[in-house]
Amino acid sequence: MAQRIRLFFTLFKEAIRGQEQDYTRISLKTGIFLLAVPMILEMLMESLFAVVDIFFVGKLGEHAIATVGLTEAMLTIIYSVGVGVSMAGTALVARRFGEKDYQRAGTVSFQLLLVGVVSSAAMGMAGFVYAEELLVLMGAEPDLVATGTGFTRIIMAGNMAILLLFLINGIFRGAGQPHLAMRALWISNGLNILLDPLLIFGWGSFEGFGLEGAAWATTLGRSVGVVYQVYHLVNGKHRLTITSKNLKVRWKTLKNIVSISAGGMGQFLVDGAAWIFLTRLAATYGSATMAGYTIAFRILLFSLMPAWGLSAAASTLVGQSLGAGKYFRAELSAYYTARYNLIFLAVVTAVYLLFADVIVGWFTDIPEVVEVAAKGLKITVLGYVFFAVGMVMVQAFNGAGDTKTPAYINIGVFWCLEIPLAFIVAQYTGLRADGIFMVIAFCHSLHALVALWFFRKGHWKKTLV
Repeated sequence: MAQRIRLFFTLFKEAIRGQEQDYTRISLKTGIFLLAVPMILEMLMESLFAVVDIFFVGKLGEHAIATVGLTEAMLTIIYSVGVGVSMAGTALVARRFGEKDYQRAGTVSFQLLLVGVVSSAAMGMAGFVYAEELLVLMGAEPDLVATGTGFTRIIMAGNMAILLLFLINGIFRGAGQPHLAMRALWISNGLNILLDPLLIFGWGSFEGFGLEGAAWATTLGRSVGVVYQVYHLVNGKHRLTITSKNLKVRWKTLKNIVSISAGGMGQFLVDGAAWIFLTRLAATYGSATMAGYTIAFRILLFSLMPAWGLSAAASTLVGQSLGAGKYFRAELSAYYTARYNLIFLAVVTAVYLLFADVIVGWFTDIPEVVEVAAKGLKITVLGYVFFAVGMVMVQAFNGAGDTKTPAYINIGVFWCLEIPLAFIVAQYTGLRADGIFMVIAFCHSLHALVALWFFRKGHWKKTLV
């Protein structure tokens, strides 16, 4: 027992330090642990920020909370590009690392940065100009539009920091350097948390900016994180390095990135479009319901983000194993990771079922909002054990470069089933927001089972990237 404890802490310290490993050769369980620890800590900080941010914003009232919820729903387009290109980065860099071709990995990374900068600049301009119209389109009440447009405009204009943070962390994970992704997110979100109360409420003679202060905290914090990432991409201290030899536009590589990213963007856009519809549906029941809906999902993210971090270990292991021609190892890594993720989310399910009302009470004392959020937590977590497996299967597909299969599954489950079913259940049964949460739990569970079925068929092993 004592020997196992010592081994645990030895591996934990090794994971945090970030000693570079050959993940195509070391023990799978060790590889999952070394990758998962920094990835979980990375996502834990992301989820902690989401919770802390809504904690401070919640003190500004239900309109402020609802503004954050509606803006985040609109950000799904930006997130979809960031996540899609990040998936391409993880798959392409992991495959090159599995082949031990580090020079090409650097070239791929530069092309990924080009895609990220150009796309985020275009979206930032459009979001800044049409911020007010976007809020109206999302069904915001007039008072909410008046108080929230500034917040939305700042977030949209600063989207490059959000997108590049996603993108470069995907590159780091593909290279088996999750410790750098973890540190970047801890720096950016740690700074966000420190700046939030200062820029929202002020300090001394400084009065703060109110809701817009939260937007500035996010933009500044994430920008600092991107600076840290770029430094580690060019400092020459790692296997993955962008040098002057990589600074050329490679049209074939760009085409490959766009092809893989399209599936990744499709996954997130389909899921995001469903989320936008559900958010828009929740908004029709008033600001109190919208606020409860927003708080519930912020809390759910606190557990789901670390679970995504654990799942991401499968993406790196699958990609590098395929690059090394080790197909059985790639498949086995996904099953091992799924088992660990299921255990984690089963524990989380028990915690939320027992303490949902208490947890929601930390963020708001408005009775109507508490009721919506607490019920939402208890209903949604009933599908968590299925979510655990589905997350890993999707990450395994993406790590192999097969981003299109999960996109097709998303279309079938989320667009063809979740959207119409949520509307029918919420509107025609009198369940309102509770009906939305029930449909989410059911459809995401079904999504996981379908993803597992396609994974077992094994076509992803033949993907060329």
